[in-house]
Amino acid sequence: RVLHVDSRNYYGGNWASFSFSGLLSWIKENQQKTDINDECEDWRRLILENEEVISLSKKDKTIQHVEDFCFGDQDSAEDVEEAGALPKLPVFGASGAEGVAQESEKESPPVESALPEVESVEPEKATGTEPASAMEGNDTEITSENESSHSGALGESPLESGKTEAAPSEISAQEPKKITYSQIVREGRRFNIDLVSKVPCSRADVFNSRQLTMVEKRMLMKFLTFCLDYEQHPDEYQDYENSTFAQFLRTRKLTPSLQHFILHSIAMVSETDCSTLEGLQATKKFLQCLGRYGNTPFLFPLYGQGEIPQCFCRMCAVFGGIYCLRHSVQCLVVDKESGRCKAIVDHFGQRISANYFIVEDSYLSESVCTNVCYRQISRAVLITDQSVLNTDSEQQVSILTVPPVDLGKPAVCVIELCSSTMTCMKDTYLVHLTCPSTKTAREDLEPVVRKLFNLNTEKETDSEELEKPRVLWAVYFNMRDSSGVDKNSYDGLPSNVYVCSGPDSALGNDCAVKQAETIFQEMFPTEEFCPPPPNPEDIIYDEDEIVPEESGFSNSAEAKPESSTKEGSSGDSTAVKKEDNEE
Repeated sequence: RVLHVDSRNYYGGNWASFSFSGLLSWIKENQQKTDINDECEDWRRLILENEEVISLSKKDKTIQHVEDFCFGDQDSAEDVEEAGALPKLPVFGASGAEGVAQESEKESPPVESALPEVESVEPEKATGTEPASAMEGNDTEITSENESSHSGALGESPLESGKTEAAPSEISAQEPKKITYSQIVREGRRFNIDLVSKVPCSRADVFNSRQLTMVEKRMLMKFLTFCLDYEQHPDEYQDYENSTFAQFLRTRKLTPSLQHFILHSIAMVSETDCSTLEGLQATKKFLQCLGRYGNTPFLFPLYGQGEIPQCFCRMCAVFGGIYCLRHSVQCLVVDKESGRCKAIVDHFGQRISANYFIVEDSYLSESVCTNVCYRQISRAVLITDQSVLNTDSEQQVSILTVPPVDLGKPAVCVIELCSSTMTCMKDTYLVHLTCPSTKTAREDLEPVVRKLFNLNTEKETDSEELEKPRVLWAVYFNMRDSSGVDKNSYDGLPSNVYVCSGPDSALGNDCAVKQAETIFQEMFPTEEFCPPPPNPEDIIYDEDEIVPEESGFSNSAEAKPESSTKEGSSGDSTAVKKEDNEE
């Protein structure tokens, strides 16, 4: 049995997606950064003499340097309300074996359990009342960016490739529809803005590039063929295992242009930090994903990345898990003799016993993280009025790698989403910029933003700026990257407490999936990780095993450990694992 508690009032932690108004609230919250003070004063009476506590953090310190900018008339939107905004919904909980939903009492923590009611919204039929924030979910739909996908690498000016100068009349004919800030606020529920965007290029993009000669394309094909089965030819790369992938590419008789394409458009790895083996693995994965779902190696979830953690929360609930939002935890309770964690104490002063505990890194206090050295991610989110691509085709999702101007600086990944992804309103684009941090997010990313977009709010600008997409609104922030932290770096954590990291700076979700699998296998080494869920209609419940009165969680200080079953849990917040009683 799984209990998943989260101190936030929205799903997914730093993986969440927000409506525009939801993101503004998130920005305000992180700019103010107030301490949470909802502690039950007498919770220490629940701690026995042979026990000690590990206090958890009361403040989320994973987000820093939040700066937002409106490049329009912000005052005009003061009295504008979000269209289609729904009244605040009651939170439901499970009642007995029947799973009857009932509104929870005011003094009780909000709990979500039992099968959720969800609808699949067809994009062309979507209305202003569709789920559009981290608080409200829908079925996750996965879309493949078939032929309407693109990938590029920005060197000196690859975006200029194939561009022809348009006559003044043509420029005016292509001028995008003017979008005001008040329209963005009014249509705020049309936005699903990811705190971290994980996503496209077609199979033919690189080979159709005018920047590569036919000879280079043959050289590239030969190298990619080698990458597909590089494990069978260790003599080709084993002398370079301690070198970077960029250094290895220089030994392969590849031109500088090809090395550039492979690094930034195919492997999509860092020029300075990626090892040879990591680069070969990334290249092979890219090639293996081509053609799986159309002409692109990428998949992107409709309604944004935040739908993925919500989907896992629902699947957990379907099989009996309980999810509690706005439910913080005071401490872990550790047995002094065994050194194992026995329970948690929540902010209501309840003691909840379990056998396994999974904690998201941001919940750990500074005393536990004394020896931990964190990396940071620089993030920017822009709302623009047209695509950065100079093309007539409607792109669903586009990805662009902007190589560093200075050696040693990180490349910037740019992901552009149009309204068909259900992440922004019609006639706008949502642009995500991500890179490993060297300074604040604005210092890292604004030079790239200025290179690709028009930030000038004045009516008169030069012709070069007029050709660029106009930024309507932007936010910059730094996010903690705890993905590379070894568990042994944390001080004094019991062996049955497992730590999940927040998002990393990579394009995909590989790190999170690998981490979840590692934790699951440590807890249940004989069980299969993440098996396909059965058809709900095929599930047969044994009536003798249904005990409505028994929640599976003990609130007593003297609760005894119970026997093992096959279930596990991982997530973005504090989760505790409770074992079923043997019959």
